[in-house]
Amino acid sequence: MSFWRVMEGSRLSSFAGEETEAVADSAVMLSAATDTIAAPRRFSFRRNEMWRYFGPAFVASVAYIDPGNFATNIEGGSRFGYRLLWVLLWSNAMAILIQYLSAKLGIVTGLTLPQNCRKHFSRPMTIFLWAAAEVSAIATDLAEFLGAALGFYLLIGPALLAHGWTQTGVMFGAAMASTVAVFLILALDLAGYRWLEWGIMAFVAVIGLCYGFEIFLVHPDWQQAAFRTLVPTLDPNQFHASLYVAVGMLGATVMPHVIYLHSALVQPRVKELKQKPALKGFSRRRKYLKFELIDVFVAMNGAWLINSAMIVMAAVAFSHLPNPVTTIEEAHHTLGPLLGPASATIFAVALLCSGLSSSTVGVMAGQVIIEGFLDIKFSIFLRRLITILPALIVIGVGLDPLKILILSQVVLSFALPFALIPLLILTNRRSVMDSFVSATRTRIAGWAAVGIILTLNAVLLGQIAFGQ
Repeated sequence: MSFWRVMEGSRLSSFAGEETEAVADSAVMLSAATDTIAAPRRFSFRRNEMWRYFGPAFVASVAYIDPGNFATNIEGGSRFGYRLLWVLLWSNAMAILIQYLSAKLGIVTGLTLPQNCRKHFSRPMTIFLWAAAEVSAIATDLAEFLGAALGFYLLIGPALLAHGWTQTGVMFGAAMASTVAVFLILALDLAGYRWLEWGIMAFVAVIGLCYGFEIFLVHPDWQQAAFRTLVPTLDPNQFHASLYVAVGMLGATVMPHVIYLHSALVQPRVKELKQKPALKGFSRRRKYLKFELIDVFVAMNGAWLINSAMIVMAAVAFSHLPNPVTTIEEAHHTLGPLLGPASATIFAVALLCSGLSSSTVGVMAGQVIIEGFLDIKFSIFLRRLITILPALIVIGVGLDPLKILILSQVVLSFALPFALIPLLILTNRRSVMDSFVSATRTRIAGWAAVGIILTLNAVLLGQIAFGQ
């Protein structure tokens, strides 16, 4: 069943209003205080049932290991060593909470986050949130498409340059190859949403294996890495620079566009559950939420380990050089002499897989955003073509891709509250979530995450305003 056909069908009715689920969840309404249900004996879980629910969080996790993460992690590890590892730990904790809430909203209501915003907020507020979401989507597409093009460039660029191609020409060729590759990945959905999920999960596995190999080569100081992961610090000698990179890492790790997307990724399974017969005393939605929590926990922690490996690799390989590594291309060229040609090739493969998979996810998120907020049909392939233009402009004028990538992640950090706050408001409303409304501890954790993000952004703006 196609993801996009399911998305179209989700406009017609809310899952919470389905007659079969109303019967199935009657026991949930009666036991909301304890949030427990006794399933009848005739229902049995197949041993492999949980694996059928794995996928949505892994697709969302791609955004947490995209080229923007490569840029900020290389910058952070090269300039500050292990010092900023703690940012990834706390960002991952926020990501687990946020992604689960997004999935929960989609599972309970049968609508995406943008669709819920359009349904429950005023028209002016919906338009404002759509504009903020589009800014984050454009920044995301720019970073991810540039990353895919850079991956192709690092792998095939030297051979083409040797045959007389210019650097700009090679980058344009790499951009076109990236476009075709993303279209092919998107076409997997025609065979069913599971095929697209498996394709994205394969890319995540390749990225993880690549960085596992890099860590094997660099032999990090695990004691120092663990200390810097657990103890939050910034560089006192370069406070503004380390804060700027830390905010960029936060924006690169907790991505606003996948907050919108995750609520849509669960819809194919929601639609399947709606078609199953009701079982008295058993809530299919609550079962799905349980499996989705496991999906989120495993996927987000996998992304955290990959991100941490990026910083550790950069810290060991680059932090002791006379000049810090400041570009992805420089990182690629430096790895070869330091660790051998294989490390440089594997780095480029990881970047390419990251760029292609995250660019695909970015297009899907853009589709969910524009259709959900504005209630219009918009071709996903047209969306892909439009989002290519900013990246081609960056390539054409010769701007430094790494600097653009880091800037895009800072923009995402500032756009993040405009996705988080509506999500928290909706999941805290009983009129929206019914008996699935967020518990007090979840509300506190969610608003604390928003407060941390807003505080970091305010401090960074103050640093920039006073030129520090």
